[in-house]
Amino acid sequence: MPTVAKNKGFKRALVALAKEPNKAKAMKRINNIYKDVISIDNLKLADRKARRGKMGQYGVVTHIKNEELNIWNLHNSLYHKRYATSEYKKFIIFEPKEREIFSLPYVDRIVHHAVMNKLEPMFTGVFVNDCYACVKGKGIHAASKNLKKCLKDVDGTEFCLKLDIKKFYPSIDHDILKSLLRRKIKDNDLLWLLDGIIDSAAGVPIGNYLSQYFANFYLSYFDHWLKESIGVKYYFRYADDIVILHHSKAYLHKLRFQIEEYLSKNLKLQVKGNYQVFPVDARGIDFVGYVHFHWYTRLRKSIKQNFARMLVRRPNGQSIGAYYGWAIHCNSKNLLNKLLNNEKLLGTKHYHHKLQSLYG
Repeated sequence: MPTVAKNKGFKRALVALAKEPNKAKAMKRINNIYKDVISIDNLKLADRKARRGKMGQYGVVTHIKNEELNIWNLHNSLYHKRYATSEYKKFIIFEPKEREIFSLPYVDRIVHHAVMNKLEPMFTGVFVNDCYACVKGKGIHAASKNLKKCLKDVDGTEFCLKLDIKKFYPSIDHDILKSLLRRKIKDNDLLWLLDGIIDSAAGVPIGNYLSQYFANFYLSYFDHWLKESIGVKYYFRYADDIVILHHSKAYLHKLRFQIEEYLSKNLKLQVKGNYQVFPVDARGIDFVGYVHFHWYTRLRKSIKQNFARMLVRRPNGQSIGAYYGWAIHCNSKNLLNKLLNNEKLLGTKHYHHKLQSLYG
């Protein structure tokens, strides 16, 4: 495996990572896959996936006018290694919090999907079961559901450690990410492509299709360390939001110091200063849009507020259905009755019952 950094601290980090147990360690490193990634058939499949739900976008409309030629040209540029990631467009979003989002032209999105068509089994094979972001069959509701199951062990989940990582996506170190990828991939042509995508922006840009997988993969060996070396039983991670449950408050405070040390030394990441160790029933665990207690689960306050504001300002079936889909996964009967039985807001007497027939 080539060394991509010369400082001693980085070398120590790689040694530590190499010693960690993980369920995928016995898997052979992937080789001779680049030709499959850049094949015409795979690029066409990636094109179909990349355009889903985006048929009205300018880049998709323009591409479709000459899609056969565009796919052939993309294949040639990848085959002859002339491809380079295009320039990003950047914009700011403010909900759920302020973030800088990166957007690529449509051709680059095809490339990202082409890569994931072939590499998704490799990524998901490394992820632990307690990782929920960008994993098929998991996601927000699965995370909440499994957290509720663990909370049935009331004595074993009396206290919660909740933390997240400071500027996680922008702080991902390129050299470490590349080295981790080389633990699973030995196809130099594919590594050339991945390295180019990684080096196209600082950190890992929020908005890239590949970024969510890179980010999850970056923390995957940390997950295995916590689960297998430290022996953490009740662990949940969604992107960089982490929840750990235990019967001992002192244990969680000690574990937090271990986590900070691991992340700093091995991944050059820092835990945010707003970490919390608290009794679950004192305030509830605010995680993936819900506040979880031992006996019930509520919708996060900001989501309830946005739900009510939407009904006042711009009520429409699609938005109401989306919020209803959130609410039915927690103890929200009174909230739904209060909001959805208001004829003045909805303009239809039986809308609540229609939603129940669709989602209930």
